[in-house]
Amino acid sequence: MPSRTKSRPRTVEAFLAIVRVSEELQREFVELFKDDRLSLTQYNVLRILRGAGPVGATCSDVANSLIRHDPDVTRLLDGLDRRGLVDRGRDSRDRRVVRTRITEAGEALLAKLDGPVQALHTRQLGHVSEKRLTELVALLEEARPGSS
Repeated sequence: MPSRTKSRPRTVEAFLAIVRVSEELQREFVELFKDDRLSLTQYNVLRILRGAGPVGATCSDVANSLIRHDPDVTRLLDGLDRRGLVDRGRDSRDRRVVRTRITEAGEALLAKLDGPVQALHTRQLGHVSEKRLTELVALLEEARPGSS
């Protein structure tokens, strides 16, 4: 790890550390999902839809819940739909609204990944105490734009 240069402000150091760690952690998830031809964002969409239950979610609900912003949620949903992992249909109360739901195949894929994902989380961060993880989450939330 390069040493801190006197000309580099702490804000820059913090930013670079966050990005560096984020990239390293995400790289392992990319590898984990590779065999299932799933991106991190697609995995996130499936998790959002599983959490939405049988009611499903609108495209804007999904977009607002994504961890990583994606300007083309419709394209993401199209790809998952083509693979049979989600299905879409008109809302029964308002035919103008399209709701997306996770299918049994999507649920099965998430169920298959639940154990390996939890194991990876544990491998990546299990060495950090609960107290320090709580502090880390609080610090990251504080650093989040618009949190003050």
